[in-house]
Amino acid sequence: MKKLRAVLIILIAMALLLFSTSGQFLIVSHPEHADVIVVLAGETDHRPALGLKLLHDGYAPRMLLDVPANAKLYRWDMLQLGQQYVHGLPESNSVTVCPIYGLSTKTEAQDVSKCLNALGAHKVLVVTSDYHTRRALSTFRHELRGMEVYVAPATDPQQFGGSWWKHRQWAKLNFDEWLRLVWWEAVDRWR
Repeated sequence: MKKLRAVLIILIAMALLLFSTSGQFLIVSHPEHADVIVVLAGETDHRPALGLKLLHDGYAPRMLLDVPANAKLYRWDMLQLGQQYVHGLPESNSVTVCPIYGLSTKTEAQDVSKCLNALGAHKVLVVTSDYHTRRALSTFRHELRGMEVYVAPATDPQQFGGSWWKHRQWAKLNFDEWLRLVWWEAVDRWR
């Protein structure tokens, strides 16, 4: 009985340790100099801001801004809004809108590959939300074979934090991203 109790305590302690570090596991920060910075679609504040900062800091001479091609914001076409945003930037000559037609990270990587091929890129720095970095890095490395892929996390403390159990929103994102990561690793990457 004492052995069973000891084993149970160890298993519970290990589960608590894994559970508490699961949010930090999702976050990968590996920015490297590249040919192009790719800012993934899905968030229009922190991701583009980090992409522009990395562009200013010389991480790459060009930036692609992924924009959903078939989406609308009320009555405005997202692709046109993205292009207007880029034209208003002081660094607009270095930033290009990349139209995204897919709805998953995998299909986004496939759409991005067309934009990257047009630029002749071989090294890519992907910018995405911090909780999405591990899956995005794995997906882009899988889909962009022959290219070096790195990742930089855009942080939004209202959306996510490594100590995910402290806020309801963080807990929801942690759970959702783990589901997507498991699906990617177990199913989607093999299709």
